[in-house]
Amino acid sequence: MNPLDRILSVIFFFTQWRITALWLRMARLKWKERVGPRAAVYVFDAVLVAGCICSYSNLVVRLKVPGRLAAWLGGAVLCYLMAATVVLAVYTVLAAVRKRWATDMDPGRRRVLNVAGGALMAAPFAAIGYGTLVQRTDFRVREIDVPLPGLPPDLDGFRLLQLSDIHLSPFLSEGELARVIDAARELRPHLAVMTGDLISMPGDPLDACIRQLARLKSDAGIFACMGNHERFAGVERYTAETGARAGIRFLRSQCEQLGFGTAVLNLAGVDYQPLSEKQKYLRGAERMVAPGAFNVLLSHNPDVFPLAAQQGYNLVLAGHTHGGQVTIEILRQGINPARFFTPFVYGLYRAGAAAEYVTRGIGTIGVPARIGAPPEISVLRLRKA
Repeated sequence: MNPLDRILSVIFFFTQWRITALWLRMARLKWKERVGPRAAVYVFDAVLVAGCICSYSNLVVRLKVPGRLAAWLGGAVLCYLMAATVVLAVYTVLAAVRKRWATDMDPGRRRVLNVAGGALMAAPFAAIGYGTLVQRTDFRVREIDVPLPGLPPDLDGFRLLQLSDIHLSPFLSEGELARVIDAARELRPHLAVMTGDLISMPGDPLDACIRQLARLKSDAGIFACMGNHERFAGVERYTAETGARAGIRFLRSQCEQLGFGTAVLNLAGVDYQPLSEKQKYLRGAERMVAPGAFNVLLSHNPDVFPLAAQQGYNLVLAGHTHGGQVTIEILRQGINPARFFTPFVYGLYRAGAAAEYVTRGIGTIGVPARIGAPPEISVLRLRKA
């Protein structure tokens, strides 16, 4: 369990413990000694515990929980807990205000306070509904100029299509992915890459995802690297073999040199680099750097960027963070869960002459919603700095 998971577990545990206490008190006042209402509260809490377990992909694999059941139960419980945490915070503040100023507050102000409180408590449910029903599938094409010192003249204007974090699962259908692929096919890139996480859980439609990705078109073909969910699901080898038959080459500590005019683009890829093993980041990857070529690294985890730049890579393409997936902007700063893991959450980053682009990706994990971080189809245009 990573630090963020521990923090969220503590917050959600306290939230539900407090809500359970309020519900039990209400049950005692309204139904006195009747057992049914109190039993319902305890059953609900048990379902929440099961849903929390289902939200951890590695536990789902170990416990052999059916992937579709785990996705629906985990997603529903996380949505509830996120909204309930905000609602409880608003309720606590309003209760304190009422208690302090109850005797001095006139009826008009009390009504305004009640209306405002009700609106605030409804807001998180509205936001999650919008993120689930609207923004989750608001696929956008984002074109970005990437100025790079020392870029070979024949690569100036080179168009590179990047998809990532598809997570084809109960929360992203093959039809929705087909819309993404159709839009990407119109972009006519020189090279198409996919930076990991084709699926979320064991049993998700991996073959369908590969079938759709194989429809992409580019001058130099389709290349990819593995994400953490291929590892969790135990399908890395199957993904590589099936992808190869469909025309998608997964680079697993491998590189491919591509010629464009007089320029050589050396494309390397690594399997998922676990955040918990920073001391092992990119071990041996320096041997894939080609002197005199323009070196591009595909890595699902963006946190490897500083080391990749030191090793001689000119450009790193990554995903994994979903751009935070649920992002709230405060004082022009995006606040989201991914910032607990890495400073490389979304967008273009630089280290000396090297650059990294971290895409928001296509799908979702955990909470089946995107708020403030819509999915994107990324097109990078390389420019000589």
